[in-house]
Amino acid sequence: MIEVRTLTDGGQTSLEIAQTVAGFLDGAQRSLALALYDVRLHAETAEVVKRALVGARDRGVDVRLLYNVDRDRRVPVPPPPQTDPSLIEQLPFPTVGVPGWPDLMHHKYVVRDGGTVWTGSMNWTDDSWTRQENVVITVESRAVAERFATDFDQLWTKRDVERSGKVDTSAIDVDGKPVRSWFSPKRGEKLAHEIGHRIACAERRVRVASPVITSGPILGTLAEAVHDGRVDIAGVVDATQVEQVLEQWRENGNASWKTPALRFVAGNGNFTGKRSTPYAPGAVHDYMHAKVTVCDDYVFIGSFNLSHSGEQNAENVVEVEDAALADRMAAYIDEIRAKYAPVAV
Repeated sequence: MIEVRTLTDGGQTSLEIAQTVAGFLDGAQRSLALALYDVRLHAETAEVVKRALVGARDRGVDVRLLYNVDRDRRVPVPPPPQTDPSLIEQLPFPTVGVPGWPDLMHHKYVVRDGGTVWTGSMNWTDDSWTRQENVVITVESRAVAERFATDFDQLWTKRDVERSGKVDTSAIDVDGKPVRSWFSPKRGEKLAHEIGHRIACAERRVRVASPVITSGPILGTLAEAVHDGRVDIAGVVDATQVEQVLEQWRENGNASWKTPALRFVAGNGNFTGKRSTPYAPGAVHDYMHAKVTVCDDYVFIGSFNLSHSGEQNAENVVEVEDAALADRMAAYIDEIRAKYAPVAV
């Protein structure tokens, strides 16, 4: 009913992930609704995925694809997508480009047959599949799928990030586990407060994997929890992107309290950081890209960076209360964390 796949830098091949993606798409009998921020694949992997999508269309499946249409931003945090709209629009089924300014259509989800959802942090690019840490969660639940379908239809019809994400956040029972689905921007602030609340209420552990941590409710609560020292707190970020954020803050002067809070969390909260390659056209995209938070037995997995911009983008998160999944995700974060040096900001 709930399955999770984790990716590590160098831990899997792009062809392996392409075949996994195709296997999920091949299971469709009636419909596929895809909302994808970044899509660009090399010839071999592109053919595997394209064959699955076109094959679904050919057997009568209603296939629709949303993608982000971006324009250059001065500082690439998060890095801009590589999607080539002209290639997407050549596909033989309906596609819609959603303008990614001022806020991004940052989803990476698929709704299959109105009953199963594939989502998480993984973009559909070869670098995402081979050189980044990512997490994908699959939830088989008609009720959860309906929530994602609602968000998809808002973006499909309105083509406006700001008017999307107005979706019920109440808990749904999935195989005996409470599951909540969150969508920003309409529920972005509420989501940030939910994660902050779970951090504040944690009694045993907090584990965080996020490229950056700049959301006010989350950063403030995390700093307070680190200061209190009552809970085992640790995490991993993308050190390069954190430095870029700090540079932005120095330039705009609008987040004077956040800079010392982030420095305090990084310096005192057992956080390490991946020294990824700075964004540049043609450079490898080897970011620490997983977006997972564990608070005791609560797990948050999705596309949502723990950032203020994440609250304003079109993002999604699946919240699951499950001790076994929380143990697994905490171990995954610790595994990643152990590979990198302590954050020095």
